Amino acid sequence: MQEPLVTRWCRRAGGAPLLARACALGISLSIAGALPAQRHDSARAFGRLVEQLSEPGGYFNTDNLISNERSYLHVLNALDRLGVHGGAYIGVGPDQNFSYIARLRPTIAFVFDIRRDNMLQQLMFKALFARARNRAEYLALLLGRPLPSASDRWNEWPIASLVAAIDTLTTTAQSAAGARAAVIAQVRACGVTLSATDLATISRFHSEFIAAGLGLQFTTTGRAPQYYYPTLRQLLLERDLDGQPASYLAHEADFQFVKALEARNLVVPVVGDLSGAHALLAIGQLIAQRGERVSALYASNAEDYLIRDGTFPRYARTVAMLPHNATSMIIRSYFGGEGAHPESVTGYYSTQLLQTIDAFADDVANGGIVSYRQLVLRHFVPLRP
Repeated sequence: MQEPLVTRWCRRAGGAPLLARACALGISLSIAGALPAQRHDSARAFGRLVEQLSEPGGYFNTDNLISNERSYLHVLNALDRLGVHGGAYIGVGPDQNFSYIARLRPTIAFVFDIRRDNMLQQLMFKALFARARNRAEYLALLLGRPLPSASDRWNEWPIASLVAAIDTLTTTAQSAAGARAAVIAQVRACGVTLSATDLATISRFHSEFIAAGLGLQFTTTGRAPQYYYPTLRQLLLERDLDGQPASYLAHEADFQFVKALEARNLVVPVVGDLSGAHALLAIGQLIAQRGERVSALYASNAEDYLIRDGTFPRYARTVAMLPHNATSMIIRSYFGGEGAHPESVTGYYSTQLLQTIDAFADDVANGGIVSYRQLVLRHFVPLRP
C-alpha cells in the first residue's frame, strides 16, 4: 500500500528541525477539512482556512498595489515548454499572481505576503471577480467606471481594444461610489473576519485604483516612483517572449479560469513571512494532504530581503520540503538593470528568472548563499530553448 503523501512529507522533514517540529506538533492537521466542501458553508470554511494558515502581519514600506516588474510575463513560454502545469501555486504580492495562475491552471493557489494589507487587497480582487461577469465589467468595477452595456460583446476583443474601450468610459461620482459599495458588500460576505479598519483599508485601496486609473504605479514610502516602474496599463498590455499578450486579462478564457477558481474559494490569501515558523509550513502540509505538488513558487525578489535579514536558511529548508517534482519551479525577479543578467531582455530593467526547486535545494545544501546576486546566477533555467 502506498504511503500517503502527507506522511511522506512529515517523514522527510526529519532532516529539517523546523519541519520535524511542525509535524511533531501536528500543525493544522485539520486544515484540509477547512477547505469548502459545500456551497452553503464555503464562506465560513474559507475564512477559517485563511485564519489557520496565516501568521501575524509584518511591515513592508509599500502598499504594493501593483507590480513593479515589467518582465513578469517573460517566464511563461519556458513554463509551457517545461510542462509546468496544474498542481498548487504559491505566490507573493498583488495581481501579477493571476497571470501565472491563468497560465499554469493550478487546482489551488495561495497568495502569500508578510503584509496583512495584501490579504485585504486580495479580498478586494476576490470581490471584483465575484461581481464581474467578464473582463470588461472587472476593469470597469476596478477603476470605478460605469458598467458597459452589453459587455459580453467585448468578450472576444483583444486586450488592447478592451483597454482602449475602458479608457472611453468616464468615472463619475455615482459610478465610483457604486463600485466601492459593491466591493465592500461582497467582501463582507467572504467569510474572513474583518474590522472596520480592514474595510476602510480595502476601500482606500480601491479608491486609489479609481483615482489613478490605468496610470496607477507601484509606490514606495518616502521615495518617488522610479523611471522603470510600469503603469497598470503597461502591465495589462505586456507580452510574453513570443510577443503575445499574456496577462490574465488578455483573453476572456484566462479571466474566466481565475474567476472560477476564486468562486470555489481556491485562491487563498495568506498572511505570513516566507521564513516564518508557520504559514509556509502549513501550506506545504495542506498541499500534501490534497495529494498535490507545487507547480510554481513565485517569490519575486523577496529572497533578497531574507538573505539580508539572515532568515534565508530557514526559508530554504522549508522550500526544499514542499511537495514538489522535477518540474516544480521558483519564479523570481532581479532588479539589476538592462543587461545585468544573462536572461535580461533589452528594454527591461527587471529580469524574470526560473529555477527548479530541486536545483535550489542542491545549491543551498552544497554551498551557502551569501547574496541575492549569487542566488540569481546559479543554475537558472534558460527562458529560450
